[in-house]
Amino acid sequence: MEYIIRKYEKTDLQKMLEIWNEVVEEGNAFPQEELLDIDSGREFFASQTYTAVAEKSDTGELLGLYILHPNNVGRCGHICNASFAVSSEHRSKHIGERLVKDCMAQGREHGFLILQFNAVVATNARARALYEHLGFVQLGTIPKGFRMKDGHYEDICPYYCTL
Repeated sequence: MEYIIRKYEKTDLQKMLEIWNEVVEEGNAFPQEELLDIDSGREFFASQTYTAVAEKSDTGELLGLYILHPNNVGRCGHICNASFAVSSEHRSKHIGERLVKDCMAQGREHGFLILQFNAVVATNARARALYEHLGFVQLGTIPKGFRMKDGHYEDICPYYCTL
């Protein structure tokens, strides 16, 4: 399957909301609990430093997306953070890997020096393996740092890489 990764456009918003909200509803990766609607989604994606989508080349179908933004301010403003979402029907096709690589390049392009993930759920083995494959370093473990959709708690593992 051929696809490109590009900056999002306003016309992408509805499909972006579907992909983002699918991950939120699954309740095992994103800290957000509230779904985005058209107004909150427009504001949310526009407020990021950079938002990108993976688009299928032949049909224009959106497969996934990421957001990139500062992780902190002031003296720590050189550290960025990101979140990634791939449509469930297109997972395990290396789309996430290309999104992370593009995000790393965009982070550098936007002047960030470090990309940090604050809350990778310990049970998210695919994401953790991908991050480690791409050179991210686990900073430790925060016991019971993430409340899963069913109410039980899982550990989280912060990761970082230099850009």
